[in-house]
Amino acid sequence: MSDGLTKLEADVRADLAMIAHPHAAWLEPKTGPDGKPALDVLIIGAGQSGIAIGFGLMRSRVSNILLLDKAEEGKEGPWLTYARMPTLRSPKDYTGPDLDIPSLTYQSWHEARFGKESWQALNLILKEHWAEYLLWLRRTIGLPVRNGCELLEISPASDGLLAARVKRADGIETLYARKIVLATGQEGMGNWMVPEPLRDLPNSSVATVADDIDFEGLRGKRVAVIGAGASAFDNAATALEAGAAEVHLLCRRAQIQVIQPYRWLTFRGFLRHLSDLDDAWRWRFMRTILEMREGFPQPTYDRCARHANFTLHEGAPLEAARQTTDGVELQTPRGTIQADFVISGTGIDMNYAGRAELARCADNIANWADRYQPPENERNARLGRFPYLADDYAFTERVPGKTPWIADIHLFAIASTMSFGASGSSINAMTTAVPKLVNGLTRGLFRADVERHWASLSAYDVPQAVVTRQARKLEQQP
Repeated sequence: MSDGLTKLEADVRADLAMIAHPHAAWLEPKTGPDGKPALDVLIIGAGQSGIAIGFGLMRSRVSNILLLDKAEEGKEGPWLTYARMPTLRSPKDYTGPDLDIPSLTYQSWHEARFGKESWQALNLILKEHWAEYLLWLRRTIGLPVRNGCELLEISPASDGLLAARVKRADGIETLYARKIVLATGQEGMGNWMVPEPLRDLPNSSVATVADDIDFEGLRGKRVAVIGAGASAFDNAATALEAGAAEVHLLCRRAQIQVIQPYRWLTFRGFLRHLSDLDDAWRWRFMRTILEMREGFPQPTYDRCARHANFTLHEGAPLEAARQTTDGVELQTPRGTIQADFVISGTGIDMNYAGRAELARCADNIANWADRYQPPENERNARLGRFPYLADDYAFTERVPGKTPWIADIHLFAIASTMSFGASGSSINAMTTAVPKLVNGLTRGLFRADVERHWASLSAYDVPQAVVTRQARKLEQQP
């Protein structure tokens, strides 16, 4: 380890010691049906969100926690897998999982690792450096993480606990927890969408932007990308840089979206208080933002535009597709496009039933369409399928009383967006969203133990001072 990082870690320990008040432990672990202590909080996902949530809980003296991630250590999140851009899109000075501790910011880590001049010269953060920083952060703050563990199912257990069936390399185990947080990023509550015209094509001809694509195998091939968001452009650029003969990007809009609404909403008032508004205002704001879709920065477009064999097709939604002897034929209002391989970059749909871990409650998770009916000119069926979350990010029931235990399952992912705005997958929202979630978790844990706390107060008899009383003889008045 470099001298800079050694000193930084000493600074982190000093900072955390200074703000550690109060030190008092306040939770007593429950015992699971297996006779072992149950966790207070089980966090599924050890990427940037899981790290920030775990850190927030530890600062709130909730240390009986565990983070699980199905990826191997250092490969959590998209950064070293399907994130196909060279850098983060967020400005370098956005803070996130550090939760406003200066010594834990990316800037502090970067300066300790590469020097202050490197930070001054830096434009955007390399994704590999962000992944390295996250791993350093989790180790430095001492988060308990198990990698190679996949959540299979959540079910209710006795004494108000949840049971989580988990697959490990050596078999299946069941963990018990009072609360479970799904910090699963982009994939939180649904599946990557494949447009209907592509669904009958051979798997060898179609992939989504999250799939493990053999881009080297696309050298000399014709590639079509469906969608015009940042991830679609990243995949188009990666295919071009791998030597694809042609890359066609199909945009359904008449003019491509270049405005980034997530830059507009990056102010404390919106990030902190959107969820405090009534349903009509929340719907109005988030429908406008999500229908605009996320824009892309200039460097993302330039990666594609610099290649003469790149073609952007605006006003070209996919209407039909069929496999031919010459590859895949894609029909659009602007004509037919021939491709050897098609990549779908059309986002994620909400599909609770498609999440195996939610099989026992998927049909009773309330969504926005169950709770709010917007005016006709504001309706959007896709957004209506987003889960309608409680103010602590917990699932709510479609039919009250059928699955009351889902109130202890909290969702912090892309699917939280309709209820909370930018939250579960946005770096810029972490410093407001994570404390809101952590406060909700600790509130629920405290309320569940309120009788124990009352009994503790009633029995509390620890004196704070010793008072010495001396008898005084009053003088006789004449």
